[in-house]
Amino acid sequence: MSEAPRRTARELDAALSNARQTLALLRSQAESGRIEQAFMIKRLDDINQLMGELDAALKENVQQERLAKLYEVSRVIGSSLDLQTVLNQVMDAIIELTGAERGFLMLLDDDGKLNVRVARNFGQETLEESAFTLSRTVTDEVLKTGQPIVTTNAQNDPRFAGQQSVISHALRSIMATPLRVRGSVIGVVYVDNRIRTGLFSEKDLDILDTFAGQAAVAIDNARLFSATDQALSARVEELTMLQWIDRQLNETLDMAKAMALTLEWSSRVCKARSASMGLLDQEANVVRVVSHYGEPDALTSETTLDLNAPMVRQVIDTQEPLLQKGNATNTNGANTTSVFTVPVRLENKVIGLITMTASDENAFKEDARALVSRMADRAAIAIENARLYDAVRAANNAKSEFVSLVAHELKVPMTSIQGYADLLSMAGPINEKQSQFVATIKNAVSRMKVLVSDLSDISRIESGHLNVDIKPVSVLEAANSAREGTITEIEKRGHQFEMDIEPNLPLVQADKDRLAQVLLNLLSNAYKYTPDGGKIRLRARRQDDTVAISVADSGVGLTPEQIAKLGTKFWRADNGLGQPGTGLGFAITRNLIDLMHGKLDIRSEPGKGSVFTVTLPIAG
Repeated sequence: MSEAPRRTARELDAALSNARQTLALLRSQAESGRIEQAFMIKRLDDINQLMGELDAALKENVQQERLAKLYEVSRVIGSSLDLQTVLNQVMDAIIELTGAERGFLMLLDDDGKLNVRVARNFGQETLEESAFTLSRTVTDEVLKTGQPIVTTNAQNDPRFAGQQSVISHALRSIMATPLRVRGSVIGVVYVDNRIRTGLFSEKDLDILDTFAGQAAVAIDNARLFSATDQALSARVEELTMLQWIDRQLNETLDMAKAMALTLEWSSRVCKARSASMGLLDQEANVVRVVSHYGEPDALTSETTLDLNAPMVRQVIDTQEPLLQKGNATNTNGANTTSVFTVPVRLENKVIGLITMTASDENAFKEDARALVSRMADRAAIAIENARLYDAVRAANNAKSEFVSLVAHELKVPMTSIQGYADLLSMAGPINEKQSQFVATIKNAVSRMKVLVSDLSDISRIESGHLNVDIKPVSVLEAANSAREGTITEIEKRGHQFEMDIEPNLPLVQADKDRLAQVLLNLLSNAYKYTPDGGKIRLRARRQDDTVAISVADSGVGLTPEQIAKLGTKFWRADNGLGQPGTGLGFAITRNLIDLMHGKLDIRSEPGKGSVFTVTLPIAG
């Protein structure tokens, strides 16, 4: 016979009402003693059928409620990407869905072992590790087969009854299902009840298995996010460290300091006991160790390594780091577990090696080795910059020494030329033509004296040997000295000269001779770059706690581009006046002002003249 169609809820409600009336009628008949047996049996059969339909409807309703709850908790567990939060949500949801007493969520570690990550009870309380009493037989079977398991009473289940964990922990109702994602099992969900039997059914297992599939995706997403977040944090930390190292390396042009910084940071990153850096000497066919950090080791400063040694040759030829693991004893008798050698590369060429040793087995991890390799590349640039700087400084010192020597040696012949030129007129009468020759010789010697003096000053400035004697100085005396040194040329060119020094002007902190030299230089430039018949003014005024000394002219003036180049050695503005000079005077002037802690302001406009103002602090 075909199964009768299910009645609707309204039909069941009407049938239930009729059943109540039937029971009332049967009771009335029983009380009066007038029961018809056939009628009673028929009515009881109807009631029994109704009870069966109600039971089925009730179970279906429970199933629907569970499905609704399954949907709700599935939605909730996707609301977070924090791994521990997701694990707690999954475990609480499973206990709520199954009505279990306890639940355990286990994930596989890198070694393929199941580790309990969450253990919760019905009250959503985390269990202590001492309460992790579960059937490993069940979880191992689920992990092995990838199939869910349910038992209504493990004590009597032939699959598990003889297991020690089931007997000792008195386990009864158990369900377990795999956590599977992308075709792989990543863990196991386990729930049980140690008191009640028959708590779980196959339908319960189906719901648990369905939910576990969704939970596994949420757990995997959280794990991936956590791994990505950790990797990003590690990368940010690494970039921050490299930025800090770059800043420290770029702050120095000292090769020894750059090497020491590199070895210190490399040792910290790799947890190395010691670190050494050697530079390649191709001519001697060796690697010369030039810097060492950490504990004393075989490779200390002044040690050399054969360029053709197998380890050295391999790193140089491959330009790749080399990690050697294993117990060894160095020349000092210290135990060395590992040795890590990193090439120091510059423009695809190895210029040196960093060698580190460590006793810690956790030293030289892959990420640390990669970071040290990047640090070595940065160090190569800093070392090369320091080497070039040393070379330039040495060349500059040699040049300064040469200029200083030449300037000194030129003074003797110039003095002789000057002296003999003066003696010519005393030795006897000379004609007008010869007198012009003597004047030319004297002018040439004078220009040579200025040039030699400028070269000598520049040499001392560049070498840091130009000293100034700072003390209270009268601006008026320095101005008069500069005026006396230039007034002949000023009048010769027909310039109008005005000197305006404020009365009772306070003394300034300066070097008397150098201040006079600065003002003489500024006045010389003023008369040279002013067409004949121009105006020149030397003026000094107090400004708060300083004195401002200005030299103004009505000359050809300067463009902003020319002002920017002022002070460049051997550079002179192209002004069309054809004035002689080396371009060193203003460079010396600017340096002297700086040495006296003064300031220089320049204001100029082509065709409208210039104003050079020196500001010096008031004495005392």
